Formats: sequence, C-alpha cells, structure tokens
Amino acid sequence: MDCPSEENLIRMKLDGISSIANLEFDIPNRKLTVFHSGEIDQIEKSVIELNLGGKKISTEKTDQTEFKENENQKKLLWSVLIINFAFFIIEMTTGIISKSMGLVADSLDMLADSFVYGISLFAVGGTVIKKKRIAKLAGYFQIILAIIGFVEVLRRFLGNEKLPDFSTMIIVSIFALIANGICLYILQKSKSKEEAHMKASMIFTSNDVIINLGVIIAGILVHYLSSNKPDLIIGTIVFALVIQGAFRILKLSK
Repeated sequence: MDCPSEENLIRMKLDGISSIANLEFDIPNRKLTVFHSGEIDQIEKSVIELNLGGKKISTEKTDQTEFKENENQKKLLWSVLIINFAFFIIEMTTGIISKSMGLVADSLDMLADSFVYGISLFAVGGTVIKKKRIAKLAGYFQIILAIIGFVEVLRRFLGNEKLPDFSTMIIVSIFALIANGICLYILQKSKSKEEAHMKASMIFTSNDVIINLGVIIAGILVHYLSSNKPDLIIGTIVFALVIQGAFRILKLSK
C-alpha cells in the first residue's frame, strides 16, 4: 500500500466480509491490521487476490470490540477535497485561457485527488455496488480527459501554436502550490489514532507539490527559450500520471 487509492481498493475488496469489525491501515510501513471474528482464510485470500504483494504476518486474539469513527478526520479530508476540486476548476479555466497544457494537466491531477478522497467520503454508508459504480465512472472520465489532453499536446507539438502565457502558468501554479501546502497543514492537524492514514494522504498531496514546481519551471523555460515545448513536456508527464491514477481508481470497480 503506497497511497490512499490502494487503501480504498483494499477496503472495497473486504467490504462484503461480515466478520470484519474494523481495518487499521499503516501505509508508510505497508501494514494492515484486521479486527475480525471467525476464520481468516477468506480475508487473507481476498487481500492476496489484489496482487499488491500482501501476506499474513501474524494473528492474535484481542478484547477490543469498540472502534470510534474519527469525525474530525473526515472534516479534514472534506476540506482537502474541496480545495483540490476548487483548484481543478481554477487551473482548467486559466490553462485554457493561457493556452498552457501544463496547467490543464495539473488541473486533472487535482481532479484525480478529488476522486480519491471523494470515492471514500461520498460513498460512506453506501452499498458496495454504489461505491464500485462511482469508482468506474470516475476512472473512465479521468482517462477520457487525459486522452483528450494527449491529443491536444500532440497537435500543438506538430502545429505552430502561440506561446502559452508564462506569467499565468507561474502565478497560478504558485497559488496551487500554496493550496497544496495548506492541504498538507490541514492533514498534519490530525492527532487521531489513525494518523498513519493521514500520513498516506500527506504523501499523496506531496506529489502535487512536485508537479506544481514542475509547471513553474516549465513557465520559466517557456519565457527564456521562447518555446512552448517545456509546457508540452510537463503536460505530457502529468497526463501520464493522471492515467496511471485512473487505472488505480478503476481497480476499485472490479
């Protein structure tokens, strides 16, 4: 497990097993603790079927029967989701206006983050079928948008397009960088027992910071080289990351 999407994948795979009382994820150490009653064979088989390299480490008895839902953690994740979705709209709009594929691609990455957080939050209390349907729609929608982006990048590589507005690229990416910094701060506020899960979300958001820096650098290169190639290159890289994330989301629908 190396990101929240893989955690969601595991949760949905085990969702139909009635003997499971609670799941505790320690993603940085790639460990899952399953509180359950009865045999463990079905649980172990389900985890192995995901092909994530899972194996049983140990099993022991426990008297713990109560597991408190961390409402504060949910509120923090809702805040992160809203920020990501807001910047998806901002970057998509400014990317189209400034003719920057880097900003458009980064906006889709923000949308991908929103999907990852939203799949678990929107479907709370819902059925497994409902969760899988949401995951499938989100994954295919993301792939379609990324493919359209790839086609546009190719068209601009082959055509004679105007240079993207480097100042808009840099300014908007700086604000996106600040937004992701706020997201990291919000996630760090969690002091709950499920802190490992929040750390996983922090890792996921940290990747966005790297992408934001990439778009800023591309904007600087566009200006000094008087070429749109740096913008198209960073756009291609981010579109590839978006498609990779989409396939992870689609795993949730199987």
